[in-house]
Amino acid sequence: MSFNRRQILGTLSAALATAALTTTAFAQTFPQRPVRMVVPFAAGGSTDVVARIVAAEMSKVLGQQVVVDNKPGGGGSIGSAEVAKAAPDGYTILTATVSTHAINPSLYTKLPFDAAKDFQPVTHLVNVPNVLVAHPSVPAKTVQELREYAKANPGKLNYASPGNGSIGHLQSHWFARLIGAEMTHIPYRGAGPALQDLVAGQVQLMVDNVPTSLGHIRSGALRAIVVSADKRIPQLPDAPSSPEAGIPDFIGYSWVALLAPRGTPRPIVDALNTAAVKALENPAVRERLTELSATVVAGGPDATAAFVDTERAKWAPIVKATGVTLD
Repeated sequence: MSFNRRQILGTLSAALATAALTTTAFAQTFPQRPVRMVVPFAAGGSTDVVARIVAAEMSKVLGQQVVVDNKPGGGGSIGSAEVAKAAPDGYTILTATVSTHAINPSLYTKLPFDAAKDFQPVTHLVNVPNVLVAHPSVPAKTVQELREYAKANPGKLNYASPGNGSIGHLQSHWFARLIGAEMTHIPYRGAGPALQDLVAGQVQLMVDNVPTSLGHIRSGALRAIVVSADKRIPQLPDAPSSPEAGIPDFIGYSWVALLAPRGTPRPIVDALNTAAVKALENPAVRERLTELSATVVAGGPDATAAFVDTERAKWAPIVKATGVTLD
């Protein structure tokens, strides 16, 4: 090896070592200022509530404020794009969901970010199951009874959703295919108006987040047919899980995960993950999340990456089957 080559390699090695030491030192002092947690949806929704519960506890763990910043629009794409383009220094993170990173990549013809390449997974926070609810006028209490009723009355069942391409739309369409039923989709501008018309009997069915339907189920205004989870949940002990109801492929969650911009140094990702996991381990935090019907996951960065990839592959054919695309 020539002297020049040895000199170049030595200089390169020294530079890499210096960079590694700098990154490690930076991570050890991270954070030195508030961390911004972007929620790509409006305040008050389930994602926002989960984010605020976790952010408050992460602030205590990190010794710096974790500030929730709502950036709604584009089905979550506006806030997601902002984080994708942010500096990869750990000070801007995203509360990603099944919509932003599993459904939207197949639903939208164009997205201002690459869901698979522009983010560094940090933590899989929680899973929130959905529930298929029916108005009491529907003479069916089980999936089997609903299948029989739908086949005997083709075209008489309408299902509401918060809008085209929403998880409520996709899961309802998916359910209809699983039981071989013909149902009509009635899209609304948000879950609130859809649920209001369902309770009024204007539509017959809806797949909804458990927290928003729970009060109506307990009052008898709606009937829970099946929960889209692998086992029963304590909030609805009488409602069967998807496997119990004979439709194991109906399992699907409105999950929430923390992501950072791609290129965020692993030591900083690990520091954020540690803070999030410690926050989720707090009994008071777990209790509040359980009240929302959320199951704590607290996944590591690698497990979270694998989970998001699996979810994206799972939802792509379901989106395609609906034939819905958005610009």
